[in-house]
Amino acid sequence: MSAPARILLPGLLALALTTAMAAPAAPAASAATGGDAVLELLQQRGLLPTPSALEASAFVRQVRETASELVMQAVNFLGVPYRRGGSSAEQGFDCSGFTRHVFENSIGLVLPRRAHEQATQAGLLPVKREELKPGDLVFFNTMRRAFSHVGIYVGDGRFIHAPASGGEVRVEDMRAAYWNRRFNGARRAPVAEQPAPPPAALAPAATPARP
Repeated sequence: MSAPARILLPGLLALALTTAMAAPAAPAASAATGGDAVLELLQQRGLLPTPSALEASAFVRQVRETASELVMQAVNFLGVPYRRGGSSAEQGFDCSGFTRHVFENSIGLVLPRRAHEQATQAGLLPVKREELKPGDLVFFNTMRRAFSHVGIYVGDGRFIHAPASGGEVRVEDMRAAYWNRRFNGARRAPVAEQPAPPPAALAPAATPARP
């Protein structure tokens, strides 16, 4: 598949529907996912187990509960070639160009360009490894310095990233020895949840009656 074919789709619904229409899942996979186009997409992209194990997977349950536009848009770039300094599907991505592009185009957050700058970006919240959620940034020491590599956590101990020259955007297991030894930490973009205003604040002030 060429890079232009992987251009970011405008949203989760469009992504799922487009995939479902363009490449229908095999009958067994479709039955296992209950006709869920999003889950079928994840299975086709290699992010889900075989149909026989699908419903028992903790990852599937997590995707059902927490799949966000950010994670789904990241998944849409699987297979885009690595390119040093790249920051688009057409050019290719390096690790921080990939995370920056996904965050900006899904939740509107413009991250710094370098991995170590993303790790120290004001406003991002430190996250413990055991508290990771899909969409968190995960950092690794791959160049003998802290925060020299970054990816996006997708659940079930796995993350998606643009790895290195000659590679392409892919999902890997953080529990593998290489990544486990090099894990530096994680950051989360806070989602502002404004409390609902009290009823009095929603209604216009009553005009005093004239005597």
